[in-house]
Amino acid sequence: MKNMINLNDFFTVQITPQVLLSVLLIFALRVVNIGLDTLRMLFVMRGRKGLVWILGTLTSVIYIMVIASVLQQTNNILSVLSYAMGYATGNVIGMWLEERLAIGFVEIRVISPQRGAAIREHLREAEYAVTEIPARGKDGMVTVLNCSVRRKEIKEVEGIIRQIDADAFITAEDVRAVQHGFWGMKK
Repeated sequence: MKNMINLNDFFTVQITPQVLLSVLLIFALRVVNIGLDTLRMLFVMRGRKGLVWILGTLTSVIYIMVIASVLQQTNNILSVLSYAMGYATGNVIGMWLEERLAIGFVEIRVISPQRGAAIREHLREAEYAVTEIPARGKDGMVTVLNCSVRRKEIKEVEGIIRQIDADAFITAEDVRAVQHGFWGMKK
């Protein structure tokens, strides 16, 4: 029973500058570790092998450094909490970074009962490739438009669609591989 944690010691930590620095370092490194690991997983889904390898190596090194520090301080609740809070914060930051980077492509699908042709024309004028499919919905004929765009262009495309048909049904799906087709002049 020598390795058991003494709960009295666990909850009564002396807060010294060294303990505070250690706790902040654990938190910061864990945020970086999990933020990068979240990005790594998103790049796995996009098939970016080289980037996945680099991020996997970095996250492993950081993880070993952090866990070693926490295991040296198992009687310190602040170390354990900073580890856990760094994990949670790192996930959110990783997702935020991925949204900001907006790497890759999406397939935007638009369903419009009456304004499909106008949406198609405006998207084409903005140099987006659009495929139009007539379809039947619950209340009759609708137009289904498919438009493959870079992720960073989603808001622009959505804005064009909403100007013409505020009630259009819009979805977006990640597209992993892109081959052929017309991508317009957008950079």
